[in-house]
Formats: sequence, C-alpha cells, structure tokens
Amino acid sequence: MLEVTKKLVELLDLSPIGDDHFQGDSEDLGFPNVFGGQVLGQALMAASRTVEDRLCHSLHAYFLRPGNHSMPIDYEVQRVRDGGSFSVRRVIARQGGKEILTGSMSFQNAEEGFEHQLDMPQAPDPETIKSEHEWGKIIAPHVPEKMRDSLTRDRPIEIRPVDPVNPFQPEKRPPYKQSWFKAQGQLPDDPVLHRCLLTYASDFQFLGTSLNPHGVTFMSKNMQVASLDHAIWFHRDFRMDEWLLYDKDSPSASAGRGFNRGNFFNQEGVLVASTTQEALIRQR
Repeated sequence: MLEVTKKLVELLDLSPIGDDHFQGDSEDLGFPNVFGGQVLGQALMAASRTVEDRLCHSLHAYFLRPGNHSMPIDYEVQRVRDGGSFSVRRVIARQGGKEILTGSMSFQNAEEGFEHQLDMPQAPDPETIKSEHEWGKIIAPHVPEKMRDSLTRDRPIEIRPVDPVNPFQPEKRPPYKQSWFKAQGQLPDDPVLHRCLLTYASDFQFLGTSLNPHGVTFMSKNMQVASLDHAIWFHRDFRMDEWLLYDKDSPSASAGRGFNRGNFFNQEGVLVASTTQEALIRQR
C-alpha cells in the first residue's frame, strides 16, 4: 500500500470515545471546507463499528454545515433498530458542538435473491487515458501558485476522467460524465473498508455533471457550489484497489439545484453500487 493510501485508510480508522461515539481527524485537500466524501466515509465507518456480521447496503445523508478541515469531527451513532435481517443506524457528525452532517445507514445479512442489472455503458480502457494527477500537472503552470499544490499532490484514489473538462475554460456539454477510479496500492480484504473508501471517492467529480450543460465549473466566477445531500446503494461486493467505472448523468437542474446520478461498474461489467446527489449550483 502506498503511503498516501495508508494515510487515507488511517483517516477512516476512527477512534472510539465511548457510548457509540467516535472521533476522526480531517484532511485538507485544498478546498475551503472539509471534503464531503471524507465526512461520508467516516460516518459510514462509525456506523459500521456498531454492527456485527452485516454490511451496509444503503446510505442517505444531508450536509448541514461546511466542515473545518483544521478540526477533528465527532460522530454519534444511534442504534435505531436491529431486526432479523436488517440493522439501521443514525449518525450525527459534529464540529464545535454543531451538526455538520446527519445520515442513516442500513445493514443487511448476506442473502441470495433475484438478480438483474443495467448493462455497463461503453467506456475507454482506463490504461489508455490520463489520470487526473497528470492533467493537473499539465494545467498547473497556468493557474495561480496557491492552487498548484492541490492540482499536483499525490492522491490515494487514482481518478482517470474520460474526456475531462478544463475547469478554467469550460464549454457547454451534455449532462454526462465518466471516470475510472482505483485506490493506489493493494488494500486489506476488509469489505467494510472498501465500502467506506467508495463512499469517500463517490463525492469526487459528481456535482460537476449538473454543471456540464451550462458551460461552468466550480472554478467559474461567481459560482457557489456545494453538495446538499448524498445517497449510496451497495449492490454487490467489489474491491477499491481494482478499476471501477463511475458513470454519471444529471437528469435535471432547477431552482439553483442540480440533481446527479451515478453507477459504479467493475471491469467485468458488474454493477456494484449506485449513487445520487443534489447539489447547490448557484450563480450569484
């Protein structure tokens, strides 16, 4: 496992502080606030620590306030129900006594049942396209110096965007995006960790799908963009240290909000997870 990936795994490894409360550190990715995927991934880890022999199959969360990446985050888990097949947990994330995220997670026993899925869409092989890190190095000389580190830093999750948008010179496009995702280096055989890592990564390059038709990005002048909520459904087992295609679309934008959907497929075409998110996409 690469050192940068090890640090992310450690970031998700929360410290128990008693009575179903946990604490996690924050990381600075160069954004003004804590990266939403970090809070989602840590919240899922906190809930998972209170459930035995069941894996998360769905997660629904609301971002309430921007988080401060210079402060730790406290996670309170509430045991809503433990049934014969399902367990439900509510998680509240706080900084400085204020709630920054609230969410619910459902966990299920392993079970056999009916099987069907959508076909995987066409996409170029990940080995044939540049990584986000490589694109960052290309555009770094043309951006303000204070932004260069965030564009060229080493990343625990390698992202290879298909037909990427230049964030500084966007053009109008259809509301679709594709990216390949993979954790750098080999990970432990822990399905909880793989789910938390996918949860973390699923917030990257997501809300921008709803900006495509309007020829703007989060870097555009007078834009206020932020994730409002996030939902994930885990359909089948997967590994985050193997390539996953994140196929996204945005069916609608209105009233200053953009709605986004996504599907994760492995390279064999198996649909492993689905996501939705509504985002604030306000032009001042």
